[in-house]
Amino acid sequence: MALDKWTEMQVFIEAAKCQGFSAAGRQLDLSPSAVSKLVSRLESRLAVRLFNRTTRTLSLTEAGRVFYNRCVIILADLEDAEACLTDFGQVPQGLLRINSTPGFAKHQLMPRMPEFQARYPQLEIDYQLTGQAVDLIAEGVDLAIRLGPLQDTSLVARKLGESQRLVCASPAYLEQHGIPQTPAELAQHNCLRLSTSERFNQWQFTGSNGPEQVDATGSFISDNVDALHQFALIGGGIARLSGFMIGRDIEAGRLVALLPDYEIAPQQIHAVYPHRKHLPAKTRALVEFLLEGFTPIAPWR
Repeated sequence: MALDKWTEMQVFIEAAKCQGFSAAGRQLDLSPSAVSKLVSRLESRLAVRLFNRTTRTLSLTEAGRVFYNRCVIILADLEDAEACLTDFGQVPQGLLRINSTPGFAKHQLMPRMPEFQARYPQLEIDYQLTGQAVDLIAEGVDLAIRLGPLQDTSLVARKLGESQRLVCASPAYLEQHGIPQTPAELAQHNCLRLSTSERFNQWQFTGSNGPEQVDATGSFISDNVDALHQFALIGGGIARLSGFMIGRDIEAGRLVALLPDYEIAPQQIHAVYPHRKHLPAKTRALVEFLLEGFTPIAPWR
């Protein structure tokens, strides 16, 4: 029914503009009789005459002029709505909700956001910083940064790079407590732990004798990786942290990388988002910006 009303309105407006059914038919690719039938059906439904008809002319009645003016407004509003959506699909704008771990956000994402927002000033950024993966659709998240193996295969994933994980401590801590030479010796040290993930506290190494795992133990635990980072910097203990967090600290000598003869599997970093089809311009812009900044060689490498 709504579609019929829409068709009738279009035909009515064109007939009024052209002042004739034949001319309106040519514009709409309809026969004059089809135009006449649609206008007659509209008049019957409204129970009012919209046109004064003669053999030579077609003119609006008073009611027809009132209806015509309202129809023009309705069509203009619809065109504005469609134009808005067209622009919305092409121009990055609106609210862009990003989910990330606090550590990656602080050390890699946030420093780049002023440049991103300068490029796209019509965007409003909403950051959700959590240590746990969230349901992107349920939480209304446009894009998330995921560290480690991907669990949800329904998401579209773009790899941003890999980050080496390093066991490290401050020079002050090592001067006081000594330097561990093997993973087993970590049991004698205060290893900093994350309360939200047991897997995070299972430190896996590969040496000349094959793989081995150390369950980190110590007197300091936090739900925030950045807190572990800060505690390691002030000499609180030994931490296993991502290179994207501590690379500059190691270069500057604020932290020392330990156990150089043992390998730790690198951590994969992906940008993930719910859908590939009809991807909003705002999400596409962020994906392209991240790929530009992090690939082919990640800055922390």
